[in-house]
Amino acid sequence: MNVLVSGGSGFIGSRLVGRLLQRQHEVSVLTRAPERVRDHLPAEVRLVHWNSGGSGHWEEAIHDADAVVNLAGTSIASGRWTHKRKDLILYTRTDTTRSIVDAIGRASKKPKVLVNASAVGYYGNVPVGDVTEEHPSGDDFLSHVCKEWEEEARKVERFGVRVVLPRTGIVLDKNGGALQRLLIPFRLFAGGPLGNGRQWFPWIHLGDVIGALIHAVEGSTLTGAVNLAAPESVTMKEFCSMLGKVMHRPSWAPVPGFVLKTVLGELAGPLLLSGQKAVPGKLVASGYRFQFPELKPALVDILRG
Repeated sequence: MNVLVSGGSGFIGSRLVGRLLQRQHEVSVLTRAPERVRDHLPAEVRLVHWNSGGSGHWEEAIHDADAVVNLAGTSIASGRWTHKRKDLILYTRTDTTRSIVDAIGRASKKPKVLVNASAVGYYGNVPVGDVTEEHPSGDDFLSHVCKEWEEEARKVERFGVRVVLPRTGIVLDKNGGALQRLLIPFRLFAGGPLGNGRQWFPWIHLGDVIGALIHAVEGSTLTGAVNLAAPESVTMKEFCSMLGKVMHRPSWAPVPGFVLKTVLGELAGPLLLSGQKAVPGKLVASGYRFQFPELKPALVDILRG
C-alpha cells in the first residue's frame, strides 16, 4: 500500500513509519520542515512539504495514497496550559485534520481509510466501571479537544472513506512519553504514585500502539472510535508498585495532588490525577492480538530489553 503519514517524525509516527517500511509499504510523510526531519527518517521515505490551511502541492500525495494516518498535533504535556497554549493544542489538531479531510474530498482517487489519532482523554475522569467506546465524552479541556478532533475526522465518511479513531492510552516506552519522566524518581529511589494512586492508569506498550495502527490500516473491519489500551487494567498505585519491582526500587514516596497542581497547573488534573478504565474490546474483537497484554512483561521488555 501507499501510506501517507502526518506527524511521521514524532514519538509514535517515526516508529510507525519504520514498521510500515518493514512490511513493504511505500511511505510518504507530510512535514513542515523536510530539511529538518530528513536525517531522522529512513531514506526510502518520501517527504512532502506540508502547509495546512488550504490547498497546495501536498494534496498530490493524497491522490496517490491508499491510506492516510494523521498523528499531527502539538504536545499536550510539554508546558503549562496557558490560554495561548490551549488554543494551539486544539488548533493544530482540528486544523490539520480539516485540511486533510478537505483534500480527500477534492481527490479524484480517494484513500480507503483515514486513521486519525485521538486519546482516552475523550472520556474525562471515570473513577468507576469499564469504559468502552460507547461511553460519553467528559467535560474537561482534553475531552473537548478529543471530541472536536474526532468530529473533524468523521466528516471524511461522507466521501465513502473508512475512518478509524484510535483513542490511545498512556504509551509506554523508555525513549519517550510518560514513562521516560516517571523513571527519574524511581532511579533516585524516590518513586511512588501520583496523587492518591486510586486513579486508573490506561497504559499500552508502544509496540502495541504501532501494531494496532497497522492493523487499522491493513484491515477492513475496524471503524470509528477504538480504545488503544492494554487488556490488563491497573491503578496508578498498582502501576508504580510494578514499576518499582521491575526496577528493583521502592515505591514509597507518593506525590500529593496539590504539589502537582502547583508545579504543572491545570494539566496535572486530566493527565496525572484522573483516569479511566478504558477497555480494548473492540480492538480485540476485530482480531488484533496484543504483544503485551500484561503490565509486568511490558515493563520488563521496555526496561531490560
